Amino acid sequence: MGWWEVNADTLARSRFVVSPLDETLACLKLLHSGAAGHPGERAWLDTHRPAHLRRMAADPVAALLVGAGLGRGWNADFLTPAPAEGLTFEEGVERIRSVRPDRARADLAVSCGGPLPAALDRDDLPERAAALLEDVWAQAVRPDWERRRRVLEADVVARTAQVSRGGWATVLDALRPGTRWLGGNRLQINLNPYPPRELAGAELILVPVTAQRQGWVAWEEPERYAVVYPCAGALADDGARRVPAALGTLLGPARAAVLTLLATPMSTSQLVGVTGQGLGSVGRHLRVLLDAGLVERRRAGRSVLYSRTPAGEVLTEAGSRGGTRPD
Repeated sequence: MGWWEVNADTLARSRFVVSPLDETLACLKLLHSGAAGHPGERAWLDTHRPAHLRRMAADPVAALLVGAGLGRGWNADFLTPAPAEGLTFEEGVERIRSVRPDRARADLAVSCGGPLPAALDRDDLPERAAALLEDVWAQAVRPDWERRRRVLEADVVARTAQVSRGGWATVLDALRPGTRWLGGNRLQINLNPYPPRELAGAELILVPVTAQRQGWVAWEEPERYAVVYPCAGALADDGARRVPAALGTLLGPARAAVLTLLATPMSTSQLVGVTGQGLGSVGRHLRVLLDAGLVERRRAGRSVLYSRTPAGEVLTEAGSRGGTRPD
């Protein structure tokens, strides 16, 4: 198995980063596989994959590049630079465009597990990869980026609260399949038989993405290592979260949406991220629901988490018998 040695200093420098480039790469991987994890992804694929497949058919080199670079066991390293906080998509993709051609070919040989196809023995692979990611960003990610960003930021809030409740080990254990805190400063990052890496003095970056079931790891030795993981709140289509119609009539659709989401504890920031409602609106809804005895709150470290009371559960269940409406 592959594992990293992560000491206390590295954990102290660890942080979560939302990366538009990694979100775009996750979407490219989803377009490449065509395997939806939930109805929202299926609707997104139905909208965007036909254009992607047409582009791949018209550009065989790009199709080979994607097939070789997004291998089953390993991504080509030049396609997955370890993100840094605050990088825009444009800044991130320029890091890919500036990679040396010989390094790109070497990384592709590793990811595809053998000699490269003759058609990939060329010097414009970094430029082609960057152009493809720019197209995916422009057509399939940027129009929906604000909603995606809210979902990713809500995940970060939830993970940060989890750190305060149970420590880093509980968070690292649940990041992605194959990731587990082994104790003794050892973080298992996957099940591949790679030699361990010592992260002393490095930054550990944790990066949520919506369009992935597995995630991946990346690094820029010796200063930065990243674990890209699937966020907990799947990016569903607008109709995937449903509010019971009767409950919406009783409470109003926006307030009913908040109550419906509180089947599991969430913070105010998470509710803002998932619903898209403003902070003031969510706060007012929570105050009314608290006063009515439908939700309760408790502190978890620096966060305050809200959840439904038994009365809120009964009301939500009763309302669901009368049909649903979009939130």
